[in-house]
Amino acid sequence: MPPLANLETVLPELTVVCGAMALLMLGVFTKRPRGELVLWLAVIILVLAGVFVVSGPSETVTAFGNSFIVDPFARVLKLLTLIGAATALVISVDYWREDGGLKFEFPVLVLFAASGMLMMISAHDLMTLYVGLELQSLSLYVVAAFKRDSARSAEAGLKYFVLGALSSGMLLYGASLVYGFTGSTNFGAIAAAVQPSGANLGLIFGLVFLLAGFAFKISAVPFHMWTPDVYEGAPTPVTAFFAAAPKLAAMALTVRVLITAFPAVTIEWKQIVVFLAIASMALGAFAAIGQTNIKRLMAYSSIGHMGYALVGLAAGSPEGVAGVVIYLAIYLPMTLGTFACILAMRRDGRMVEDIEALSGLSRTNPVMAFLLAALLFSLAGIPPLAGFFAKFYVFLAAIRADLFALAVIGVLLSVVAAYYYLRIVKIMYFDDAPAERFEPMPTTLAAVLGVTGVFVIAYFLFPEPLVGLATSTASALF
Repeated sequence: MPPLANLETVLPELTVVCGAMALLMLGVFTKRPRGELVLWLAVIILVLAGVFVVSGPSETVTAFGNSFIVDPFARVLKLLTLIGAATALVISVDYWREDGGLKFEFPVLVLFAASGMLMMISAHDLMTLYVGLELQSLSLYVVAAFKRDSARSAEAGLKYFVLGALSSGMLLYGASLVYGFTGSTNFGAIAAAVQPSGANLGLIFGLVFLLAGFAFKISAVPFHMWTPDVYEGAPTPVTAFFAAAPKLAAMALTVRVLITAFPAVTIEWKQIVVFLAIASMALGAFAAIGQTNIKRLMAYSSIGHMGYALVGLAAGSPEGVAGVVIYLAIYLPMTLGTFACILAMRRDGRMVEDIEALSGLSRTNPVMAFLLAALLFSLAGIPPLAGFFAKFYVFLAAIRADLFALAVIGVLLSVVAAYYYLRIVKIMYFDDAPAERFEPMPTTLAAVLGVTGVFVIAYFLFPEPLVGLATSTASALF
């Protein structure tokens, strides 16, 4: 492929990286505070990158010696990731304004993290994969500790950095074993080198270490240790960003590696994925029950939801991958809408994170209470809301792949997890209203809450477009 065609293939990534560097210069070389200007320019850059993703060629294209691939799967997941990153920036504006002003470095770091995510989603080689992963991770370590004067934020950043470095080491070790036993780092060459009869123990060990690294990035059990502490300690807009875009990119990466590089050893990696799915669903269901901090509860909720998404991957079929895509596409608005409500929990100029603070919300702010209740019911998977369909498609794929036990366990754990979502609804509607209301909801938060709330409520009227898109997207990997 000529060099110019290579550059056309990575146009969204180039847009985000070059935009990030330009905004960094703008922030450094202008004397007046430029935080909000830089943030809105960063949102425009992410939208522009999304336009380039959508307007690119519809067929599968590879670049840079087959180490970078753009196919329908990459396009859909990139678009979702960019939407997640842009929305996380939009809902952060008022938080930083109330917190003493936005520093321009925050949107710049989000852009660098987003460029790493885009690279991860299109990675077709273990080296490309690692570069994208580290570009994302290094930016996330910094934004987790962005409030330098907060001990909680600094602790969150340090924990994430130490555990992230450990997971990166495990992933690299796995990559080196896979290279040693296959002679290549390219996914296509690895798939050709791995034979079902010749899958030796060393290669399986390499695959296990790779999966350990991926499990950390999606916070699947038992590599979830960082999630509750980082979600609680990081600034709330950062937590919203963590819960949305990086999870999607890491799950897309996991799906691509297992389906395209290791189809010959599907039976071996299925066992690992089934364990990760059950353990994540179980911990997400039971550990969240006793939580009093809503950000910490959302951390355990996200662990559980990644477990449900892994149920679709465990099926190892086109239908299963389509289920994962549908799940991620629905999980994104549910999470962003919920965090828009969390960011609106403010009294006397201070953020309130205690779940009990939502008591009587139905009387003080009925619209916010209704939409938050809809989002929580959707997260619990209650029909006819969007979250029900997300779980329906992954469980259906598991049943059709003869994983009956996994589907039954998933449904039972969904029932357990419904308790802590319903508890919040009970607090909003049946507990006494507090003496003091929340401050009025800013326009940006109200807009995001409105759009996401309408999506989860009205999705059942028009499910076909997303299902059709996910089906065609998944077929590109097989």
